[in-house]
Amino acid sequence: MINKQKAVIQLSLMAVMSALVTVGTFIVQIPIGMGGYFNVGDAMIFVAALTFNPLIGGVAGGLGSALADLPRFSIYAPFTFVIKGFEGFIASLISNKKSVLLDVFAVVMAGVEMVVGYFLVDTFLYGLGVALGWIPLNILQIVVGGLIGVPIALILRRRLPEIIR
Repeated sequence: MINKQKAVIQLSLMAVMSALVTVGTFIVQIPIGMGGYFNVGDAMIFVAALTFNPLIGGVAGGLGSALADLPRFSIYAPFTFVIKGFEGFIASLISNKKSVLLDVFAVVMAGVEMVVGYFLVDTFLYGLGVALGWIPLNILQIVVGGLIGVPIALILRRRLPEIIR
């Protein structure tokens, strides 16, 4: 019974966190240069990754972000699924859910993966010049996502019952 209950909780958390990533990415959009937008989706990815396990972090990051890309940036959706999925997975894998310094390191390493991933995709789709132009904006996205996501994850880890974490 415990395993079945835990599986239901895990599946529910994947769905809820994926929805929060989608909403954070799609609804909260601040237009920036080059046709893109700034959003709080990465913050929600880090909340999922630093609060829960790598599976939840990965699914929330990949699925939530890819769903947000479908209406306006569908060409990115498959790449986003992989890049943001790994972002959430890596951050959760590195975090021990106890150390703020390790959480920050997890955000940095996941951010490096995200920046490199989109650099490769943008180089493939649009060329080196465009890809280089996106690097500072992607770094800013990670920095702001970490500044928002880490404190929220710290609060949730203190408040949520052990069975959910």
